[in-house]
Amino acid sequence: MTDNSALDPEDRKIVTLARSARARNGVPEGAAVRDDTGRTYVAGTVALDSLKLSALQTAVAMAVASGAKSLEAAAVVTEAESASDADRAAVRDLGGPGTPVLVAGPDGSVRGTVTAG
Repeated sequence: MTDNSALDPEDRKIVTLARSARARNGVPEGAAVRDDTGRTYVAGTVALDSLKLSALQTAVAMAVASGAKSLEAAAVVTEAESASDADRAAVRDLGGPGTPVLVAGPDGSVRGTVTAG
């Protein structure tokens, strides 16, 4: 587990935004990504009959739809121990393999950071 106070303020911000999206929408996951210009995109899990996207996939899609060209960082708040391969692939597609993905529990405590790899 990472001490959130040791995080860069911008990384702390995307974790907070991801946690807020999860709580506000009552969804299993919340996520936020930061693009190369510093803009943030926040999303929750999408679970429709015809469309299923994780929160991180949705946040990446929102960034792409808004014209983002690259990502600096991503965060997901989830019960899972790590970001899924599909989530990491979505981040990698826009941000590259070295893009950090912060994984936090429902309480917002960062459990660790993985790369989009």
